[in-house]
Amino acid sequence: MDEQEWEQSMQCLLKRETPITDDSGEFKLRSSGGPVIDSGGTTVIWSSNYTVSITNLDPVAQLLDTGNLVVWDKNRNIIWQSFDYPGDTLLPGMKFGKDLLTGMDRYLTSWKTLHDPFPGSYVYSVFTNGYLQIFERKGSELHFRIGPWNGMKFRGLPMDEPNPLYSAEFVVNKKEIYYKYELKTSVAQRILLMSDGNIVQLHWIDRMHDWIQYGNAKIDNCGVYGLCGPYGSCIINKYPPCRCMDGFEPTLQEEWNAADWSSGCKLKKPLSCGSGDGFKRLSGLKFPDTQRSWYNESMTLGECEIACKMNCNCTAYANLDIRNGGSGCLLWFGDLIDIREYDEDQNLYIRMAVSEITDRDSNFRRTKVVTIVLIVSAAALLLSAVAFVYRNRKKRLHMKGNRVYALDKRHSSVGMEDLDEVPFFSLNEIAKATNNFSIDNKIGEGGFGPVYKGVLQDGQEVAVKRLSETSEQGLEEFENEVICIAKLQHRNLVKLLGYCIHGNEMILIYEYMVNGSLDSFIYDNSQGFMLDWSQRFRIIHGMARGILYLHQDSRLQIIHRDLKAANILLDGDMNPKISNFGLARKFVGFDNATKTKKVVGTYGYISPEYALRGRFSVKSDVFSFGVLVLEIVSGKRNREFSYGDHRDNLLGHAWRLFKEDKSIEMMSASLRETCVISEVERVIHVGLLCVQHHVEDRPTMFISGFDVGW
Repeated sequence: MDEQEWEQSMQCLLKRETPITDDSGEFKLRSSGGPVIDSGGTTVIWSSNYTVSITNLDPVAQLLDTGNLVVWDKNRNIIWQSFDYPGDTLLPGMKFGKDLLTGMDRYLTSWKTLHDPFPGSYVYSVFTNGYLQIFERKGSELHFRIGPWNGMKFRGLPMDEPNPLYSAEFVVNKKEIYYKYELKTSVAQRILLMSDGNIVQLHWIDRMHDWIQYGNAKIDNCGVYGLCGPYGSCIINKYPPCRCMDGFEPTLQEEWNAADWSSGCKLKKPLSCGSGDGFKRLSGLKFPDTQRSWYNESMTLGECEIACKMNCNCTAYANLDIRNGGSGCLLWFGDLIDIREYDEDQNLYIRMAVSEITDRDSNFRRTKVVTIVLIVSAAALLLSAVAFVYRNRKKRLHMKGNRVYALDKRHSSVGMEDLDEVPFFSLNEIAKATNNFSIDNKIGEGGFGPVYKGVLQDGQEVAVKRLSETSEQGLEEFENEVICIAKLQHRNLVKLLGYCIHGNEMILIYEYMVNGSLDSFIYDNSQGFMLDWSQRFRIIHGMARGILYLHQDSRLQIIHRDLKAANILLDGDMNPKISNFGLARKFVGFDNATKTKKVVGTYGYISPEYALRGRFSVKSDVFSFGVLVLEIVSGKRNREFSYGDHRDNLLGHAWRLFKEDKSIEMMSASLRETCVISEVERVIHVGLLCVQHHVEDRPTMFISGFDVGW
């Protein structure tokens, strides 16, 4: 996100539809206390709706340290205050909600654009239908839901975690309903509703003279209201993102197969509205939409269950407040909508057939018995197999001896079990396949060394990568290639067919890609016409699928660290294959990040935090993907890009055009005849999201792929 966006820091902006564009405006007080703004003459631009028959109030306007502009009467009663008009900004001490006596509704409204204060598409407000929660509306449609309040925070709002810098409260009584937060420190802070619908939390840092983002409530894929339909649960960083909760199944399986989950799920066994119904406890969920709900603050959880069971329309219940072991009762009626999974322990009790709950418990017990039987049987089989393994051990050790000895001399961490997954080739076999590494067979050269085309004895064409004596890469990169690719199987990753270690020789054998690498097409004007828009669009999809697999769905989480056009190979059908895993790093969990003293990769593709501080994560690959996307669309290299009117690189140029609503102008001329304008603009937008400077602003690969329409 561009740092200049934080310059939008006006707390109260009156008459946003037609603001005064010069300094002629004057703020005045009527004798009744009502403030007005005029254009320096008799023309009233804005006036408050405050009316009173008393005219001797002696009103006084005062700007408080909190940022609140207050009009007092002579008895220090508030006549009018700017905090009742939040605009797009929520400040500490400001009430966000409804005054039930006056009907005043305090809500946030986004700007139309970064520099246009006209009311935008997004509105954040407190919904009072059923139990209280916060909704974001985009126009008339529900777009994003936060809540409900659980006594400590809003479930579904990550930045509302308990925080040492401020305290939050949610007040509900007969007079008013509002959310408010107060600072515990002197650090200036504000919450801003951006023009794109995202909410960010900003702190003012004096030494930097700037607002710095502290937290955000970014709307990820699971944040889209009702994405998974009734009784469907959304799981971020998974594909597909939707699943049916325990005891439920897809309502329309055909639509789910087509990645349309809006029909949601249905109970596997129907309810009887009697003794045949029970409640299944589920944990770690964002509670469903509470528009059709009822609540009581004094009931116990046991009383809550009874109340739900007595009403056939009640579909779920839960504690209202999680503090002090839980209290209060919240009942849901009708379908449960807008559920997502969180790593939290608040329980939701969902109504379903007792037989469904019992069957699952019985299945669990039967599973334990079967497991014990299988263990005993497996032990017997294992003893029988030991003798067979021992007889064949000498043969296997003889085959591995040369390979392991060669690696051991280099103090390798590669184990025998890793080598077992990849075929071993002798140096003689490879020399014969490449005509003794003939210069005529050479098809390229990378950081590891030269690449040759070869033909194996069975006629299969292969690409042979041979470590060069002058290469900065070595055993560590070789191990990465062998181990990583051996454990990865995906249609958008190049396939490793084998390897060879002989003395100082280290060689890798890959499937042969007849069309070479992507860079030979997109940067070459004479070759660019061979990739029309549909092919480039498909290549972008394929890259996104391959990177998502590395980050999320593979046996190990892989951060590639060297994604660039030269490492995207194209098969005979122009399908992309990600290659060159020599610089890759493996992780076991998600959202891991680490730091290195040696920055590797290709400048122009590596992310700012990696280039400047040596920190890399999955978001580093997201940045590289964004650069690739913009290069594929434009046909230009990021590092070599130049433009007469400015000195920006390709990323800066793309951002300039995007802000001017001229993104399509960066498209390669070779695509004009075949492009789909809406697709090109969407892809450019995704590319720009991926190359944002701040790590936390970049989407995940799942969101990136989802946005480009895979």
